[in-house]
Amino acid sequence: MSVTNHKEQRLLLIEKVLLLKSLSLFEETPETVLAELAEILEEEEFEKGKTVFLSGDEGNCMYIIFKGEVKIHKGEHTFAILRENDFFGELSMLDTETRSASATAQTESLLLKIDQEPFYELMESRIEVAKGIIKTLCKRLKAMNEKSVQSK
Repeated sequence: MSVTNHKEQRLLLIEKVLLLKSLSLFEETPETVLAELAEILEEEEFEKGKTVFLSGDEGNCMYIIFKGEVKIHKGEHTFAILRENDFFGELSMLDTETRSASATAQTESLLLKIDQEPFYELMESRIEVAKGIIKTLCKRLKAMNEKSVQSK
């Protein structure tokens, strides 16, 4: 491995740690723990219009948007357009039920995927990660409730 390649890989790891740290989910998690998590993130590229997952698919992972935009929808109804530093799919990762909505790349996108097992291990050893996901889910539930009330 050349020095140049090693630097590029190291930089990528640093970029992943910075991305993780910017998420509400991991804001209280120490960088050393985030570095471990960053090493197990899988990079997945999606072209514009490509499906990330469909409503009804079995879910066992979540995604973080490193670059691009992803639409969360059910059929033609759009719930959200998510952008860089947003994440999605966390509900299915927690309960392994089928996905409640579909996700489609709105632009060329680079997503970082976290599988369920390593995430559970992280939650077991780092209470701040569990707190972060609870806070995030509460915020999203409140936002959905407000939308529901406004649309009536």
